[in-house]
Amino acid sequence: MRRPRLEVADAFHRHGADWRRANAGHVSLDQLKVMSAIEQCRSAVLGGHVERCQDCGHSRIAYNSCRNRHCPKCQGAAARDWLAAREADLLPVGYFHLVFTLPAEIAPIAYQNKGVVYDLLFRAAAETLLTIAADPKHLGARVGARVGARVGATAVLHTWGSAMTHHPHVHMIVPGGGISLDGTRWISCRPGFLLPVRVLSRLFRRLFLAGIAQAHAAGQLMFLGEIEGLRRRRAFDAHLAPLRRKNWFVYAKPPFAGPEAVLAYLARYTHRLAISNSRLLALDERGVTFRYKDYRRDGQARYRTMTLAADEFIRRFLLHVLPKGFHRIRHYGLLASAGCKANIARARELIAAAELPAEPATARDTKADGAAADRPPLCPCCGGHMIIIEIFERGGMPRGPPSPKAGTGT
Repeated sequence: MRRPRLEVADAFHRHGADWRRANAGHVSLDQLKVMSAIEQCRSAVLGGHVERCQDCGHSRIAYNSCRNRHCPKCQGAAARDWLAAREADLLPVGYFHLVFTLPAEIAPIAYQNKGVVYDLLFRAAAETLLTIAADPKHLGARVGARVGARVGATAVLHTWGSAMTHHPHVHMIVPGGGISLDGTRWISCRPGFLLPVRVLSRLFRRLFLAGIAQAHAAGQLMFLGEIEGLRRRRAFDAHLAPLRRKNWFVYAKPPFAGPEAVLAYLARYTHRLAISNSRLLALDERGVTFRYKDYRRDGQARYRTMTLAADEFIRRFLLHVLPKGFHRIRHYGLLASAGCKANIARARELIAAAELPAEPATARDTKADGAAADRPPLCPCCGGHMIIIEIFERGGMPRGPPSPKAGTGT
């Protein structure tokens, strides 16, 4: 794969040291670790190996990846592995995409309390979906079938807008139906319609506001700087009061064309970062220039460019570092890990889907993909197979120089 002309790592290499000095005492350990990982990714610091072509003798050095989940260079392989594991869980029904977004007034509180507020965002969105789907007035209200259902969802946390501003929201991919509450039949949603977004929005608002009020009462939230005054319960309640009347943004996108489209869509969302290397255009004395989408505009006018000073670019990138151990992809309802396999099997049975053979096609495909992944990489010169001839440790270098035709792999 060709290396992008410009990378986030380049901005960190050029301006990271100055940024650390200027912000000493105001940067978390997690953020410093992310910066270090991105700077060291695929460099001699992490070690690597030497590959040589079996046919033409071309050699190249390939350095190890950092595998940090915030690194733009390390998400492709992680996404492929995750999607291969999810492929067997797809149902032969339409799928919907829901988005639950926190209002801007909550964002500063969320940033200073990422673990608590992001977890609450997940729980409120999931409980909203499962509760409304179980109500016979909604999901099963078609052709006289007023029956609620247990549905499933895969939820992915994103904390950014296109310009890397702080914009916490959860994307949910939801099958278009569920298992009836008595477990005897599959309840399909209406064609092209999952659940009423206004009902979802109101319950999501109520659940989240109740949860954050409880977190405040339990002393689980901290307030620093401009929002320090919200430590006082009366000020906190006054801050939340307008949000109880505000419309909260819950968006339902049109259904997907089929399971293959679901996988393609998930590939774009599950391991996405605040910005990818492919969006970077320039790094110069003005700062970092990159592409972004302005969703207030329509058509081609939506696609724009922005230049940020290097320190602001780094600040915005690091806004989205998640706490250590925090799971940004979660499964709920029928897709919750504990009973997922059994629920999927029961759902297929109820949908009257064809029974899977002893060795499912998805399993064969997955194995084939795995075999392809294990196959030696191809030589960029002649197309022959590259084999590893030497491995060197962190901070080391190859014992002998590669051939004159050597390159550097990424």
